[in-house]
Amino acid sequence: MELLHKRILQDGKCFEGGILKVDSFINHQMDPTLMKSIAVEFVRRFAGTNVNKIMTIEASGIAPAIMTGYLLNLPVVFAKKKKPSTMDNMLHTQIHSFTKDRTYDVVISNDFLLPTDNVLFVDDFLAYGNAALGVIDLIKQSGANLVGMGFIIEKAFQEGRKMIEEHGVRVESLAIIEDLSNCTISIQK
Repeated sequence: MELLHKRILQDGKCFEGGILKVDSFINHQMDPTLMKSIAVEFVRRFAGTNVNKIMTIEASGIAPAIMTGYLLNLPVVFAKKKKPSTMDNMLHTQIHSFTKDRTYDVVISNDFLLPTDNVLFVDDFLAYGNAALGVIDLIKQSGANLVGMGFIIEKAFQEGRKMIEEHGVRVESLAIIEDLSNCTISIQK
């Protein structure tokens, strides 16, 4: 995805500790045209799968998931990082965020993740893979089938892909960051 690569190099900001900030166009302020292009690419890459539901985790995955769901005319559901007082029938897991250095109780209504679902998970980043492993756990609890996971940006040096693929899950990343050493963004071509 040349457009995405260009925006990362042009507008992405790198910080010590392997942090890539893309809040000016992906996960705080969003570029709708770029988000549509991202969704088109996810649709292309997962064509031929029998997906009938898009899933993400709040909050940064919602925009690409909604756009992908819109293009596929499919429902979108997102896991919540805080249990709503009105949710009774839920699945639960815990996810540790390295970025925020905290552990979240993540929940999703069992009413919206069913054994008949073929789920495509879409999110903004793949780093260590903790959120993805939590989502895999939620999907297994529900009895649904995970057809694959699509990420806008993958930090290859943090090895989340390896952990996900060890669970037999297909991973598609639109931009793979090979290195952020010395705050220089190196994208796999």
